[in-house]
Amino acid sequence: MKLLSVNVAKPRPSPWGDVKLTGIDKRPVGAPVMVTAPAAKGTGTVGLAGDRVYDVRHHGGPDQAVYAYAREDLDFWEAELNRPLSNGVFGENLTTAGVDLGGALIGERWRLGPDAILEVCCPRIPCGTFQGWLEQAGWIKRFTQAARSGAYLRVIQAGEIRADDPVEIVHRPGHHVTVAVVFRALTLEPDLLPGLLVADALPEETKELARRRTAHLPRRIRLTGPTRNTCIAAVPTRNTCSAAVPTRNTCSAAVTSADVSVRLQPGQVRRTAVPGLGYSSLSKVMGSERMRRPVAW
Repeated sequence: MKLLSVNVAKPRPSPWGDVKLTGIDKRPVGAPVMVTAPAAKGTGTVGLAGDRVYDVRHHGGPDQAVYAYAREDLDFWEAELNRPLSNGVFGENLTTAGVDLGGALIGERWRLGPDAILEVCCPRIPCGTFQGWLEQAGWIKRFTQAARSGAYLRVIQAGEIRADDPVEIVHRPGHHVTVAVVFRALTLEPDLLPGLLVADALPEETKELARRRTAHLPRRIRLTGPTRNTCIAAVPTRNTCSAAVPTRNTCSAAVTSADVSVRLQPGQVRRTAVPGLGYSSLSKVMGSERMRRPVAW
């Protein structure tokens, strides 16, 4: 595992939003580059000397000090887009080789060069500038669906870094929350958010989002019906759910209220939904009734 290149922004006009300049166009540099912890978000400062961001509302600060993207993922996109992609073209500060960025744990620490230590913090969420820069219609959706996000890192210990420095993992936390899991939680699978709270190294705003989700985390209830029929269905507080349940069939879902028992009446079918959790219902298939399971996070 190593750094293929260290990339610093070449400021250029940005016609893709209200901010007039962008630092997304990053170019490899040959000399060593000092990496230090930047000032608070909103100042435009980042980790690498000579680099900066211009959309200070959404970029920069300690939790986005350094952005890493894998050469292997750039190669994937070269084939997908049928165009060459040079190191730094995705706006990354570090182009890596042999590093599984999606599988990196939040809070994992890397040593780069003799002194610098960086900590994996969060994934990159694509923005309109990224789409405009690549001149790809629908790029935000395409990038999100591919889930090859790269990783932001914070600076734990300052030091000089350069191309060809090895990437040494010096610490791995005792949880299983990876960059890829956080990316899915923040984009297409928000029901994963409560499970992120075990990762202390996440940015505070991400943890707060997960806490809000956890505050409404459903509890299980058991719904009973005729003749050994049971159904654990998704129902909001104080609401009721009725469904027609065939003998011995079961389904599982989550609820937001305390445990409740509800008598299910044959012949009644109601689809009960909880935002983000999917639904539990019955459907007739080939003359028989079949349970449909809810989406689980």
